[in-house]
Amino acid sequence: MNVIITATELASELAQSAAPVLLDVRYQLGGPPGRPQYEAGHVPGAVYVDLDSELAAPPGPAGRHPLPDLEVFTGAMRAAGVRADRPVVVYDGGQSWAAARAWWLLRWTGHPDVRVLDGGLAAWQASGGALSVDQPAPPAGDFTPLPGALPVLTADDAAALARRGVLLDARAAERYRGEVEPIDPVAGHIPGAVSAPTTENVAEGSTVFRAASELAQRFASLGATADAEVGVYCGSGVSAAHEVLALAVAGVPAALYVGSWSEWTADPSRPAATGPQPG
Repeated sequence: MNVIITATELASELAQSAAPVLLDVRYQLGGPPGRPQYEAGHVPGAVYVDLDSELAAPPGPAGRHPLPDLEVFTGAMRAAGVRADRPVVVYDGGQSWAAARAWWLLRWTGHPDVRVLDGGLAAWQASGGALSVDQPAPPAGDFTPLPGALPVLTADDAAALARRGVLLDARAAERYRGEVEPIDPVAGHIPGAVSAPTTENVAEGSTVFRAASELAQRFASLGATADAEVGVYCGSGVSAAHEVLALAVAGVPAALYVGSWSEWTADPSRPAATGPQPG
């Protein structure tokens, strides 16, 4: 099943009677809220979904973006018109990190057909797609979550996987090495993890994913292949969802450590490795 869709393909599907449900998940860490950007112009028919309040629980010991309360998530998806029998397409205004979080949550809770708009809003506009300021009020959806359709890792799972399989660290390489840590209380990485920055999943200077063959080659060079046990983490489980999506494009299943480094470092007893090697 395809996990991404091009802007041209989306325009064609939106013109059909059985158009996909469209979710706008614009979000920027530490930046302004995405809703005003959505209100200023979005892909026609899209409904805004807020990452902090609807795709994550409040920050705490489980990390900065823990799994959302299922009732909250379900309510948001139904209000957006999400149904079990209609495909869903999600996008954001950047490199699809937030969109990938929505994609992962919907797939984890059992929705069978969810795709990310490759290249996001920039690709839509570059293809000649118009923007709308109309805010649709779709009929309530019937989405019913069945969690567990995609694998997740706890902190202990991640530590063990780093030793027996391949645990990818999706953060910037300098954070992995422990040279800088702008957010969390401890610098470094989970011992045994391999550096695999999410930013390298897209073409240079672009918001569009690299070709599937390029991604497969990239991940294979890190030991992440279809027959390996692969997990991913980042700072708070958002950019790691993008890496899980990129791995899916490459044909490699992967588990997500949702709590990620923000949960790992909340427990001072957990070790941290530094430097360019897994440790």
